Amino acid sequence: MTFAPGAPSHMKEAIMGNTTNRESAAGSRPTRAVALVGPAGTGKTSLAEAMLYASGATTRQGSVEAGTSVGDASPEARQRGGSTELNLSHFEYLGDRFALIDTPGGIGFASDGLAALASCDMAIVVIDPSPERAGLAGPILRRLDEAGLPHAIFVNKMDGARAGSVREILDALQPMSREPLALREFPIRDGEQVTGYVDVALERAYRYRPGEASEVVEIPAELAVREKEEHTRLLETLADFDDELLEALLMDEVPTQDTVMHDLADDTAQAKVVPVLFGSALTDGGVRRLLKMLRHETPWPDAAARRVGLAEGGALHVFKVANGGSMGRLALGRVLGNALHEGDDLSIGGEAARTGSIFALQGEKTAKLPEARPGDVVAVAKVDGARSGMLLGSGSAPQLGDALVEYPARNAAMAISTRDRKDDVKLSAALHRLCEEDPALEWEQDEESHETLLRGVNDEHLQVVLARLERRYGVAVDTHPPRIAYRESIRKPAGARGRHKKQSGGHGQYGDAVIEIRPLERGAGFVFEDRISGGVIPKQWIPAVEAGIKDAMIKGPLGFPVVDVAVTLTDGSFHSVDSSELAFRIAGRMAMADALEKAAPYLLEPMSRITVDTPAGTGSKAGSALSSRRGQIMGLGPHPEWDRWERIEALLPESGLYGLDAELRSLSQGLASYTAGFDHLAELAGKQASEVVKERAVELA
Repeated sequence: MTFAPGAPSHMKEAIMGNTTNRESAAGSRPTRAVALVGPAGTGKTSLAEAMLYASGATTRQGSVEAGTSVGDASPEARQRGGSTELNLSHFEYLGDRFALIDTPGGIGFASDGLAALASCDMAIVVIDPSPERAGLAGPILRRLDEAGLPHAIFVNKMDGARAGSVREILDALQPMSREPLALREFPIRDGEQVTGYVDVALERAYRYRPGEASEVVEIPAELAVREKEEHTRLLETLADFDDELLEALLMDEVPTQDTVMHDLADDTAQAKVVPVLFGSALTDGGVRRLLKMLRHETPWPDAAARRVGLAEGGALHVFKVANGGSMGRLALGRVLGNALHEGDDLSIGGEAARTGSIFALQGEKTAKLPEARPGDVVAVAKVDGARSGMLLGSGSAPQLGDALVEYPARNAAMAISTRDRKDDVKLSAALHRLCEEDPALEWEQDEESHETLLRGVNDEHLQVVLARLERRYGVAVDTHPPRIAYRESIRKPAGARGRHKKQSGGHGQYGDAVIEIRPLERGAGFVFEDRISGGVIPKQWIPAVEAGIKDAMIKGPLGFPVVDVAVTLTDGSFHSVDSSELAFRIAGRMAMADALEKAAPYLLEPMSRITVDTPAGTGSKAGSALSSRRGQIMGLGPHPEWDRWERIEALLPESGLYGLDAELRSLSQGLASYTAGFDHLAELAGKQASEVVKERAVELA
């Protein structure tokens, strides 16, 4: 995310609304925060644009396709045609203020919104109207259920849906939701076109009017029976949480509309039910109905404050750090409890940090604020110690714990190197800032291979990071797959003598060592035994022999580090003048190199223990994908915690992990995921071993 410097007064009004009108309409009520979540391609950013336009925050509706949207304004998002990071905006509707957090849906970028969910008041799960694709919402519904975050479902793109799909979608989604789904409306059609909706709670019908509020009409006669059925379903769902309503239904009494609406608002706010609405962001259908639902049923920020651990006082919940703009480092977060002013102290790690300027955000546009009111989502300058997920107490508030965020596994990795060696210094600083912004990104300097390794969620994630690295920091890099940490060991015992003798005038060099080596069991490492007797090698030179042996083990006969070998120093000789530590170290290295050649060396490859979680019905395909990569299936069965999911346990060569994420997702509508970790070393033989050794020889040459 990048930011423009400063903003004139008209921009401030566009971002936050007219201050006088806000005060008179909304009084001192806090801002409520709503997150748009859901699978990629469902139109979350288009819905955000429609909400901004319908509320009057923008004078025209932006288009993602045309590149005129408030959100997705970064070059990476424009080029990709989809969100790569959070989009933040504000609007006011009928006197109530809302902060809108549009989160990426792509697998590689969805983690950018995870921390923000912790302090949101409501999440809207945006899905498309195809029942076959309903399963894509399963992971986010499960996460929202586990977090206890109130949420609703908005079925977007209904203008292209076939008749009857709404009830099919609910039937497909309900097994994925812990809470019951409550259908709030169903469509009115004129042929294939959706022209309005029937409000199940209010028992009224509405006709869409583009750019205006919907018009109340009579419920079509052909929909009257269905309206009664859906209304009864809704009441029965609400009655599960209201004994008085249940008693009224059992007595065939008709509850008042106030009772129904009160129960809906209360149950939604307490995450007991999940309202389901529909519409079309591109045609404006159903957007105002969604805004009205948010106005009446979104809980106030005190519930979110309790959820993140703020019992009293004020705090800033930081959910992202942004480094890419002209205003330097900004902490993006939500103000909870009390208002926040420039110059206020925030507690970071037990130390006070004074806040700098405070900005409101409307996409990439910013406007400086005199204060951030409770509930506002803002950018704060000069809180350099802040990190994503931190809860920073304000004033004299006690030290607060940080919100725990479980980020997805970093299953993609690549080695990078600068095209211009002069950029090496800039690279580390740039990577540090990028990882600070994106906690799902990691980098490290591999000590063995001397490679700079970049790890992310998937390949698409890493490609966007590299584009950002070059655009922001001017660092272009070349990439290649990381080296596999192959090892080698020996099959049989062997012995060898290493004698280093050199005479070139004056003191020469002399070292002589005789060793025996033998294989150890897997994982035993390295063992050195000293069986010298009679002082044939003085004790002060024996550590040098061991050091030389270890030198030889760094690169064995096959070109890889040697493991699981025992070495016994049995004999040798020395010269009273020419022997030295260096001479015996060279002798030890020579002896070990010779002995390894004789001991039938063989190649070892790292094996990973992998756990794959995939939707029911796709487990066998995922297992076949693992087997084709030389994987050994250890178990396949129902997921221990998730209904309608399967889990596969397997052992897989580390080399088989490359490209696995993309293959598994292609077999599961993008839903399968895995975690993997090193388990053990196993022998690699045959053609694969020969190819690895050959490639290593070329590399060393």
